[in-house]
Amino acid sequence: MNRMTIAAAISISGLCAGSAWAQSTVTVYGVADAALVRESGGPAGSVTNIGPGVASGSRLGFKGKEDLGGGLAAIFQVENGLNIDNGSAAQGGLLFGRQAYVGLASAAGTVTLGRQYSPYYKALRDVADPFCIGMAGNAGNIMVTNTRVDNMVQYASPQFNGLTAEVAVGMGETAGNSEKNRAYSTAVYYVQGGLTVAAGWFQRHNATATDQTRNALVTARYRLGAVDVALGYAENHGLAGARSDDTIVGVIVPLGAHKLYASYIRHDDQTAAARNANQWAVGYTYSLSKRTDLYAAYGHIANSNGATFKVGNATETGSGNAATNLGIRHIF
Repeated sequence: MNRMTIAAAISISGLCAGSAWAQSTVTVYGVADAALVRESGGPAGSVTNIGPGVASGSRLGFKGKEDLGGGLAAIFQVENGLNIDNGSAAQGGLLFGRQAYVGLASAAGTVTLGRQYSPYYKALRDVADPFCIGMAGNAGNIMVTNTRVDNMVQYASPQFNGLTAEVAVGMGETAGNSEKNRAYSTAVYYVQGGLTVAAGWFQRHNATATDQTRNALVTARYRLGAVDVALGYAENHGLAGARSDDTIVGVIVPLGAHKLYASYIRHDDQTAAARNANQWAVGYTYSLSKRTDLYAAYGHIANSNGATFKVGNATETGSGNAATNLGIRHIF
């Protein structure tokens, strides 16, 4: 990733007379991603469009770090999502809707506050899903992702004998009852050689704190030579007694500048409705350089008993049960 780095001593006049901020390093980075997307199987028929961030959501971000001495550092990251097809803001128009946090990092771990990815989401994205929550193979087409949490406080531990952990709480910020809208999430990782094992958990209370959703995930990825094989299982408890299980199996096969992806996901609805679904997907990327690649993907979902899952991608939910992607992604 080619990044532009800006180092400067910043003096803020008027905010605090006579004070100056110490030197810090700020990195500017981003992703520009767009694809031709063909969707079929929807109630309104097939549609062809330009998808704004199909493999990875397009973004412009800033992150920085300041050494405070004694092994302590101040850190921040703010990341704006954008729709590259028409230039509009993503994430509902939020200025920094992808991420926005500030924190402190030390040898004892890192504490961050703000809008952040949940630990559960990162375990699903980085370990279980070969498509990394992107393209037509996105595990989030069927599986619960619990992607971001507002007003979140997170602690990430240092690595110890291959083990790391993350613990997070999203403040509900409701007067009179702190459990309303509150979210909790944890993830534990074990990495040893080519093996990565992760367990994630997420819980969110509803607006009245009378019900809650819960998701538990166990996943592993193993590198066999150059090939990555992934396996995951999630148990989901929704509102009003909803319950389901998800199983995902996937593989990544690198072949020089080429890379092949494949995954299969089985969704089992444990209620009497039995609205089950199966998704299978294949994908391909070709690296033109370290920062630019071309990609293609196809995903298909077989719904049963009235299930309505759709094949989407990194930024769109999709309109039908099948989709083809042909795109380009540039990282800067």
